[in-house]
Amino acid sequence: MTVPFLLPVAVLVAAPVQAQPIDTAPPAAVVVPAQAAPPVVVVPPPPAATPASAEAPRELADPLADPATPTAAAPPAPAASRHYPGDPLEGFNRAMFGIHQGLDKAIYRPAAMGYKHIVPKPVRSGVRNFFSNLTEPVVFANYLLQLRFGKALRPFARFLVNSTIGIGGLFDVAKRKPFHIPHKDNFFGDTLAYYGVGPGPYLFLPLVGPTTLRDILGGPLDGIGWPLVIGEPFTNWRYQFGSLAVTGLDLRAESDADLRALFSGAVDPYATLRSVSLQNRAAEVAALHDHGTGETPATELDDPLHDPGAGTAPPAAKSDNPRELQDPLTDPASPVPH
Repeated sequence: MTVPFLLPVAVLVAAPVQAQPIDTAPPAAVVVPAQAAPPVVVVPPPPAATPASAEAPRELADPLADPATPTAAAPPAPAASRHYPGDPLEGFNRAMFGIHQGLDKAIYRPAAMGYKHIVPKPVRSGVRNFFSNLTEPVVFANYLLQLRFGKALRPFARFLVNSTIGIGGLFDVAKRKPFHIPHKDNFFGDTLAYYGVGPGPYLFLPLVGPTTLRDILGGPLDGIGWPLVIGEPFTNWRYQFGSLAVTGLDLRAESDADLRALFSGAVDPYATLRSVSLQNRAAEVAALHDHGTGETPATELDDPLHDPGAGTAPPAAKSDNPRELQDPLTDPASPVPH
């Protein structure tokens, strides 16, 4: 309501002017301004949304992207990865690998390092040579089963020399001059592979490590020779348990540096160990046939990082001086500066 506010002003204007002193100028007329209309506030329109490309240039988001190339659609989500071709029991094996790693950290490795620290190196070498010499008759028998009679003479000579001159196998004299006969493994798993038996599924078992079904089936045959031929002490459980414990600790201590190097940069330690063990085993089986090329047949085991579910990419052209490897920020399509 504006009437109550304008009423005193109207009374003031209508009242007579009072007499003023002679030396005082008449008061100026009071001008009542009209009520001003409320100001109109002009709200500017909101600024248009800046495109994402203007706020962040695409070439800054990806230093290797070409600004002239249209943005590609996001790739579809990868399909569920399949199991490794030779590892259908991967879930079980990974669980066993986790158990083994926990036991290795808590028991196996500390015991092996203690064994290596306490037992002098010459004693450890003598024990290792002794048990290795006991495997020479098994190697000899498998060469006979493979009908490789010339190869069978080597383990026979090693066992004869080391058992006599080497004082029961404590010293590996056969690998030195003038004999030069190194040790070669050849067990019943190798004989099965020699006659075409496949490796079967990959297995990882605590206390056993990486192996295959074929080697698991051939393992018991490797250990029955001495108990059947000699008997005591090879049939005594104390000897069997003690020999397994000593050889296991020695093997773990000697392979510690290799295992640490293998796992140090591995994204997936289980997959890395699986690939390395299967590749080594495939090379050993290929060497049984003595092709003379020294090359392992190309299989899915050649690349431990190969994804079996991915398509085979065409081989890249070889270059003596690939420019894209010299500077990761250099555009390979740009002319080469002289």
